Amino acid sequence: MQPLADPVDLILLREAALLRSDGPVVVVDDQDGALARGLVSELGVAEVRVSCDALSEERAVRQSTADMAQVRVLPPGPELWQDVRRVLLRLPKGLAALDETAEGVARWADPTVELLAGGRVKHMSRSMNDVLGRHFGSVRASLGAQKSRVLIATGTAPAATSPYPVCAADADLGLTVCAHGAAFAGPAVDLGTRYLLSFGDTFARTARQVVDLGCGTGLLAVAAARTLPEARVLAVDESRAAALSAAATAEANGVADRVEVRRTNLMEGVPDRSVDLVLCNPPFHRGNARDSAVAFEMFADAARALAPGGELWAVYNSHLPYLRALRRLVGTTDVMGQNTAFTVTRSIRTV
Repeated sequence: MQPLADPVDLILLREAALLRSDGPVVVVDDQDGALARGLVSELGVAEVRVSCDALSEERAVRQSTADMAQVRVLPPGPELWQDVRRVLLRLPKGLAALDETAEGVARWADPTVELLAGGRVKHMSRSMNDVLGRHFGSVRASLGAQKSRVLIATGTAPAATSPYPVCAADADLGLTVCAHGAAFAGPAVDLGTRYLLSFGDTFARTARQVVDLGCGTGLLAVAAARTLPEARVLAVDESRAAALSAAATAEANGVADRVEVRRTNLMEGVPDRSVDLVLCNPPFHRGNARDSAVAFEMFADAARALAPGGELWAVYNSHLPYLRALRRLVGTTDVMGQNTAFTVTRSIRTV
């Protein structure tokens, strides 16, 4: 087998080669199509189904495997798992994301399915074994290679129904939060979002087109819909779990008729200079690594979409160097509030 650049992909394909299962193989969160291509070209798999939470990864898979009729990209659900006896999974950062995927595999795949969950050893924990143990009778670890390892789960113990999305009420905000497994913060309100929402009475009352950029579970979108009853609100996120969560949160809070949810890269499809208000709690991690590049991309796209006089309200960890970037990318930016952990800013598009 020709080595792959990513050691997790390599060890997953190594372990998959040891199995003798036939039928379709599912790959979850293939970063760039390398796993799908390896299954077809190296292992001769006749049908590979790929499901990615991140839209960017899904697009990369489609591009990488465009010449392979054996590869199909599907969303999570019964069609993805039907008759499947092998699943290759890159271990997600959060345990809830792993739990929802394992629950789906155990409930919908063939009872003889073998789930191979690979990751870097430094990012793996005993808790991951415990999560898999909720849905499978046996969980064991492979031999390691290049500081990576695979957890192998067999013997399904399927639940009758899925608990996802999980919903919880927040008494202080008077909102219900709904979350699928991979949604940031789950069915809780992260501290940054809570701090930004404390400035809700200061949002421009004349705003009619509002975007929750990187919406997560959709709390900012729902709060904007309640605070600005004349506004149309768009919630966007590249994560499928986030988009599904935001839609469920809007429904749970009775504003689904005024909150549109899209799974998209940044604000693709939103016309230039068309938005009055953008709300944003940008991530500063990409996977397990710290990466502020996505925040700068979000600020730049907000500037593109904002009408003259439109406002971008952002919240971020106070140690991050975002203030200068906001002034450069968007326009006049003021610090509206700051505590020991977070900073809230308002940027006005002046051009």
